[in-house]
Amino acid sequence: MSNEVHVGIAMNGVTGRMGTNQHLMRSIVAIREQGGVATEDGRRIIPEPILVGRNAEKLEKLAQRSGVSRWTTDLDEALAADDCEVYFDAQATSLRVPSCARAIAAGKHIYCEKPTALTTSEAYHLYDLARKAGVKHGVVQDKLWLPGLMKVQELIDNGFFGRILSVRGEFGYWVFEGDRIEAQRPSWNYRKEDGGGIMLDMLCHWRYVLDNLFGNVRSLTCVGATHIKKRWDENNEPYECTADDAAYATFQLEDEVVAHFNSSWTVRVRRDDLLTMQIDGTEGSAVAGLRECYTQSYEQTPKPVWNPDVPQPIAFFDNWEKVEDGKQYDNAFKAQWELFLKHVVTDTPFRWGLLEGAKGVQLAELGLQSWAEGQWLEVPSLESVVAG
Repeated sequence: MSNEVHVGIAMNGVTGRMGTNQHLMRSIVAIREQGGVATEDGRRIIPEPILVGRNAEKLEKLAQRSGVSRWTTDLDEALAADDCEVYFDAQATSLRVPSCARAIAAGKHIYCEKPTALTTSEAYHLYDLARKAGVKHGVVQDKLWLPGLMKVQELIDNGFFGRILSVRGEFGYWVFEGDRIEAQRPSWNYRKEDGGGIMLDMLCHWRYVLDNLFGNVRSLTCVGATHIKKRWDENNEPYECTADDAAYATFQLEDEVVAHFNSSWTVRVRRDDLLTMQIDGTEGSAVAGLRECYTQSYEQTPKPVWNPDVPQPIAFFDNWEKVEDGKQYDNAFKAQWELFLKHVVTDTPFRWGLLEGAKGVQLAELGLQSWAEGQWLEVPSLESVVAG
């Protein structure tokens, strides 16, 4: 008797950058190449992808590249397949809710990218649909499995920081406009009417990072900007940018922790990584990037004296120690995919569901509201928002 459990997955929107690279090639194909996901009872879960999209030519090429035999431009055909148990969505955000709702109605488990919707009410509605249908559901929250952030989590668990005081995040890079140099992000990202905007994108990330590592978000203030007004699309046609390309947000967390995150597609990088976070506590500090993490304990902290009239005598990059834990870290998207597949097959706990996705959309929506109104806003419970 075979110990393999084959799980059919309708993967919608995988011809896009993230869908192809992170979810199909580096997650599902990689899982298949390693022989599946091992379960505690000795079985191996083998994902069986069905590629779904709107462009037949792109799907056929991607199927050949990935070694996947099944693809279709008909979502209903994929959902009707006898072996299809899971629906995955990596489409543009504006298309996500109706497609996921169709999959829920078909009785499929749901795993999808964030943001799960354009509004909090839609995101909560999607969660409510899945809950009432009794299907399992998950939302991509990949940064929790980044090596740098996992090292921070271990420092927290070991009490390294003492009482955490503040978190400072810097995210972003220069996205080229598309006229002189080809843009490295899709044009819809910069059109509000198509679900674009860095606030909707990145505040969803910061919600789960803050809630899971440092404490629940209680309130926020945010200023956005559309710094670049004109860009060029995939056909080299100019278009007006209607969505924010930078966001500057401050959050108040539980236990009086203050967090500030700058997110920008119009910034040039002079830091360790595309994302860096500094965590300061009473007993020590850490600076983490995507993969590496550096610490400075209370005892290692230098004692500077302000004097702008002489060259700075302290080399502030010294007295930091690189965290060397000897662990091998897998791709962050793949790590969460494996947990979700085990959740589907063996019912192991999986707390990163559609309700958490709705919390991310809520924070993004509140960020946009704070920007428009120019004020601090409380972050109420989702249940009270929906009930109201």
